[in-house]
Amino acid sequence: MSLLHDLLEFNEQFVNSKEYEKYVTTKSPDKKLVLISCMDTRLTELSTKALGLKNGDIKHIQNAGAVISHPYGSTMRSILVAVYMLGADEVMVMGHHDCGFGALKPEPMIDNMKQRGITEETFETLEHSDIDITNWLKGFDSVEESITESVGKIKHHPLMVADVPVHGTVINPENGKVDLVVNGYKS
Repeated sequence: MSLLHDLLEFNEQFVNSKEYEKYVTTKSPDKKLVLISCMDTRLTELSTKALGLKNGDIKHIQNAGAVISHPYGSTMRSILVAVYMLGADEVMVMGHHDCGFGALKPEPMIDNMKQRGITEETFETLEHSDIDITNWLKGFDSVEESITESVGKIKHHPLMVADVPVHGTVINPENGKVDLVVNGYKS
């Protein structure tokens, strides 16, 4: 049996027993918030439960490090869709202590890619296309600085309306304590 098979088998039972009914909600977030957090498995439920949120309260976007790496990338596009089409009135970027992305060094990851079959030619093509793969894969030194930078990219995006507060927070993945880094009501 494969993981996929196990997941689909569970899903069949989930649907047949109507377990989904307790999760039914609308497309628009009840709390009118879009939360961007790290994809760390420790935060899957902790990031929302630590704030008293439940299914349907927010739009939740997760990526490596809760980083806005490109102003016209998929994360920023999702934030804009949440604000303009799904009723989100506030944005919160939530990083966390002990973040694997923060500690990420590009060289070991590139070595791992090569060991798994990505060719040197591919890296050369990227380099000749002005893509600095080493810089693109580099983590950050300070989670607070990274969150502040991502908040700034959202707040000052040319397509983001000025009256949407953009907050920055950092959560402790061991106990759920959330610290405020940027108060979007004051910026």
